Amino acid sequence: MNHKLSIDEYDALTLISNMPKGAKPNACVNRNAKRLSGIKLIAFRRDGGLELTESGREILFIKQCIDGLRTIAANPDASLPGPVMAFLQKKGHVTTDAASGRISISQRGQESLADIDANT
Repeated sequence: MNHKLSIDEYDALTLISNMPKGAKPNACVNRNAKRLSGIKLIAFRRDGGLELTESGREILFIKQCIDGLRTIAANPDASLPGPVMAFLQKKGHVTTDAASGRISISQRGQESLADIDANT
């Protein structure tokens, strides 16, 4: 899954994930639907609506985790969504200080961010 997605394509994935069933897609989604469908991140339902595939949900979660690491790097007092925080802690990218409750990026997390920034 080495798809280089634009900011607009990530926005379209986010919009699709939050779109209620039966709602009409907006211009951003329509602009990106063909490519996202082609790389199998979204699928067209029988009723003509759009839905994320498992790969699409995974891509969005990875982006949320990367954005979470960047958020913690900029502001250790920031809070992250529960699943993102649990995943980053489980993988050893962030640690929580028991006394103060502050979140900090581990050495592994810093290395991951550096690697991500080097490859983008």
